[in-house]
Amino acid sequence: MRTFCGRANPTTGAMEWLEEDESYDYHQEIARSRYADMLHDKDRNVKYYQGIRAAVIRVKERGEKAIVLDIGTGTGLLSMMAASAGADFCYAVEVFKPMANAAVKIVEKNGFSDKIKVINKHSTEVTVGPDGDMQCRANILVTELFDTELIGEGALPTYEHAHKHLVQEGCEAVPHRATVYVQLVESRRMWSWNKLFPVRVEAEDGEKIIVSPSEMENCPGVPSVCDIQLNQMPSSDFTILSDVVTMFSVDFSKPVISASTCYRVQLETIKSGKAQIVLSWWDIDMDPSGKINCTMAPYWVKPTSALQWRDHWMQCVYFLPKEEPVFQGEKVYLTACRDEYSLWYKLQKAREEENKADGRVESPVCRCQAHLLWNRPRFGELNDQNRTCQYIKSLMKVLKTDSVCLCISDGSLLPVLAHYLGAKQFLKANHLEDKIKILEARPESVTSSHLEDNKISVLLGEPFFTTSLLPWHNLYFWYARTAVTMHLASDVTVLPQSASLHVMIVEFQDLWRIRSPCGTCEGFDVRTMDDMIKNSLNFRESKEAEPHPLWEYPCKSLSDPQEVLTFDFRRTVPEHCLSAEGSLNLLRKGKSHGAVLWMEYHLTADISVNTGLTQITNDKGNCEWNPHCKQAVYFFSSVIDSETPTDIPSAVTYAINFNPKTGEIIMDFKL
Repeated sequence: MRTFCGRANPTTGAMEWLEEDESYDYHQEIARSRYADMLHDKDRNVKYYQGIRAAVIRVKERGEKAIVLDIGTGTGLLSMMAASAGADFCYAVEVFKPMANAAVKIVEKNGFSDKIKVINKHSTEVTVGPDGDMQCRANILVTELFDTELIGEGALPTYEHAHKHLVQEGCEAVPHRATVYVQLVESRRMWSWNKLFPVRVEAEDGEKIIVSPSEMENCPGVPSVCDIQLNQMPSSDFTILSDVVTMFSVDFSKPVISASTCYRVQLETIKSGKAQIVLSWWDIDMDPSGKINCTMAPYWVKPTSALQWRDHWMQCVYFLPKEEPVFQGEKVYLTACRDEYSLWYKLQKAREEENKADGRVESPVCRCQAHLLWNRPRFGELNDQNRTCQYIKSLMKVLKTDSVCLCISDGSLLPVLAHYLGAKQFLKANHLEDKIKILEARPESVTSSHLEDNKISVLLGEPFFTTSLLPWHNLYFWYARTAVTMHLASDVTVLPQSASLHVMIVEFQDLWRIRSPCGTCEGFDVRTMDDMIKNSLNFRESKEAEPHPLWEYPCKSLSDPQEVLTFDFRRTVPEHCLSAEGSLNLLRKGKSHGAVLWMEYHLTADISVNTGLTQITNDKGNCEWNPHCKQAVYFFSSVIDSETPTDIPSAVTYAINFNPKTGEIIMDFKL
């Protein structure tokens, strides 16, 4: 069966109805999943296996049968570990039907069908009894229900229900406990993801400073965690203000309470500075003694141990509601509040009085709307003074005192910059009364009356649109420019005047794992899962690029970057396709995991803004990337290993096609 799905095309802006196969959502879920990443997480898998073995032994030593409940079984890996360790029976619960079907096949392939029952239900719907899904309550509870924030996938209510209805009192749990750690830091870079800094503009009549309105300055932001690969944050980008302290622990072998609560710890600051950020991570003890430990601690906390790369669990950045100056040796109180799914923090100089309703801190709510419009990387982009200077320099080249400007971008500061640099009238709002006018209309609906019968002499865009996921989605600016053509002066200046698409072949240090087949995991055959992911990728995703912020994912270039397509915004969108074919010479030894693509915007003939590669830093080909943008990654279905000198192709050929009707870029690479 096929069905029609409506979607707004991010590039053309058009509303489209697409005919999709009924299993399209399922294929997307599998193709974009992190199952492969988890199966490649050697540290996680080894520690779980050790913890499960130890739990089975403890139960057997008590003279009991080992009955395991595995919630969120996925591939069935943890249940197979339990059966292999001597468990008498395992109930493996998986709510996602295609995954449950795969688990049945994997369990059968590995010879455990008589020891493992896969239950395709949410754990809260599982029944216990002679006619139930489980014959009896389990005495070993095994789960992997955690995300970077620990509780974001509903671990707490799931544990709460399991203890009430599915497991015995005093059961063994793997993991046995989780502990959340925090550290207070000052970081201009991370704080720039949450607040808008003053922008300095050197105009002819002196320096002007654009400041954010007070409601934005005082806004506590949004409660959602910022999860990143903190191991890629250089130590020069933050100042540590406190030691690492334990915020709270959860013992999974005892009844768990999911209801909202708060925790409070006292910190003694080890350095003076501005307390802005709470960095947080967790670890899990697989056994009661804590000898089998799996930690997410970043590099500066455990500098001597080898770091396990993983993308399914990272580290957390929390923004305090406002920055607090602190002094070395000062005692401060950090409060963490949580509901069932999220955490937020507040710093206080002195303990609140006990009569203040158990010290609860309300979840932050954005009052300024900016945190709802701009995500964290967008805040960072707007705060990038070097980037802003490029726009200021280009505006100074094109603006005249009688310029009438139209800006097409989401939540842009360009209107304010242009006003301060002398534009007569600017058609977009930023609290500058009659100087800037906002048009609440789509580009194709703009009329002469909207423009007060003016012709636009300068058309501006960064371009940036909140609907963009892939770099070329911001080509919506081109379509919008085409839609307002009749309102443009004959000698209109368009800024940026053009854009170009660039490509480079890379070897990833670790990101390749999310697309790499696993084969066997801790001795268990999981090729059924590999095939399932491959089939879903082949359904469509393998022919598409996917967005990744590559500053978090180290890679080295194997080819030089190459410009492959150009888009001339001074002209309207063409009716014919734009195509490019060519080859990328492999200059360095390494594994060709894929191609990275990004856009460069040419504001004027000699001023550009790059959204991708900023530099190749050394002879090894290590890359630095624009930290505010996601780049497009096209993973190759097979990998060239050019470490071997014989029979290795010296180039990767490409064919890239831009279809102006759909706004899509189709690409093909041959190794």
